[in-house]
Amino acid sequence: MAERKVILLEQDDLMHPNTGESNYNESAYYNFYDRERRAGGFVRLGNRPNEGYAEMTVCFYLPDHTVGFMFGRPKIENNIAHDAGGLKFQVLKPFEHHRVTYHGKLCMLKNPLEMADPAIAFKSNPYAEASLEIDYRATAPGWGGELREKSGDAWVSPQSDGDAEAQFAKGHLEQLGRATGRLVIGETEYKIDGLGLRDHSWGPRYWQAPKYYRWLTMNFDEGLGGMATITVNRDGSERPGGFIARKGQQFLNIHKVDVQTEFTGEQQLHDRLRVTAWTSDGAEPIVITGKVIGMIPLRNRRAGMITRIAEGMTEWRWGDKVGYGLAEYLDHFDE
Repeated sequence: MAERKVILLEQDDLMHPNTGESNYNESAYYNFYDRERRAGGFVRLGNRPNEGYAEMTVCFYLPDHTVGFMFGRPKIENNIAHDAGGLKFQVLKPFEHHRVTYHGKLCMLKNPLEMADPAIAFKSNPYAEASLEIDYRATAPGWGGELREKSGDAWVSPQSDGDAEAQFAKGHLEQLGRATGRLVIGETEYKIDGLGLRDHSWGPRYWQAPKYYRWLTMNFDEGLGGMATITVNRDGSERPGGFIARKGQQFLNIHKVDVQTEFTGEQQLHDRLRVTAWTSDGAEPIVITGKVIGMIPLRNRRAGMITRIAEGMTEWRWGDKVGYGLAEYLDHFDE
């Protein structure tokens, strides 16, 4: 039996071959928050070349608590680039320097919770022209990869024999970074200089595959950040993970995560969090608390099921350290 382990290759920062599954997805995502200007957001493109479209999402949390949001399914014909619906990602130097641009409209939500019903939200709120231009530079190495097996001197992807409809990405990487540039909405320009996290996933995916998950990203300063996640599968099994990155040190992998949540409002959205994470060095568990400072509930529908992906821009506290990032909760509801 050939040796198998999760390996991250430099080529993983580029586009991957389309392996042909009907739900093949290759997505890239970037988040950031400028703590001085109290503005941030995230952008995502998920190519679904065998379904003929991309999932395009842009979301900006503004200082007055307005959220500028847009979603679309622009048509695509292949998987050669992330460039659709006015949103474009360029890898200028793998794992070091990316460029992110968006030119298009935003729905301006004074009450972002209205996006729980997107048909009403998009019809009842004003729109503005927007332009995002940022350079995204790494502040830590990449983390993650794909389960690969040794073949001679190379690491190759083994043939997948699982149910594509039950998968949620064959490969996945994450990396902390710094975003600099500008966001223009209507006549208002926001200079951007903030920390964040990006991810890149490839392989079959439906949002309905897991039972639920919690995905928590956090940056305390340019030399300290991390991610903690827990996914509960349909069979009830749990898959925790994540990492702590300190400048000049090896990653601390997280092998166990406990997330305690206070929910609020009619929609019961996450509001306060207490995250306990156990790391690979065997030290005492890390305890980080969070308070959501901006929330928008997003929705995906398939096969009679509503999947809610609630995106909470969060202020984190780890002892005397204060950081920011996204707390993303995925849950399902029957229609």
